[in-house]
Amino acid sequence: MIFQPIQIQLKDGRIAILRSPEVEDAADMLAYITQACGETEFLARYPEEWASMPLEREQAWIQNLRESPHTLAIACFVDGVLAGNCEIGFKSGIKMGHRASVAIAILQEYWGLGIGSAMFEQMIKAAQQRGILIMELEFIEGNDRAKALYEKFGFRIVAEKPFAIRQKDGRLLSEYIMQKHL
Repeated sequence: MIFQPIQIQLKDGRIAILRSPEVEDAADMLAYITQACGETEFLARYPEEWASMPLEREQAWIQNLRESPHTLAIACFVDGVLAGNCEIGFKSGIKMGHRASVAIAILQEYWGLGIGSAMFEQMIKAAQQRGILIMELEFIEGNDRAKALYEKFGFRIVAEKPFAIRQKDGRLLSEYIMQKHL
């Protein structure tokens, strides 16, 4: 699914572009997600888990995103640099077609500039256009910054999965499921 590019003004006055990732962005996408995973322990993977990802696989993933009628990815570029991305996946079928799952990550340098809010506004808009009733996401225990953003947009905790995440140091953390009813 393709997201038509839009410009947003960041809190620091710069202009950012939100658009679908393109196959040519694959190397930048891999570098970005590797960096993002190294900046916080609250993403699903560690940076080294991306190190062995072949560029061709990332290119194929982006192409599949662009062609999929069930997934919308949005990347944010600030001064030509990939600063963050988000994704909304629309479930299918009679029993689950009313739900969509979302995910988001932003490089630390760009936290607090309004990128996350702009991305959530666009994901909510896309969900509403599809007739989605419930948006869902997960976050890791201790990620209070993300939780506050999600709550700002009306997401509420509906379940806890104890010990769902194991950190390198052996700590076991809960994963929380949040929903937003549209």
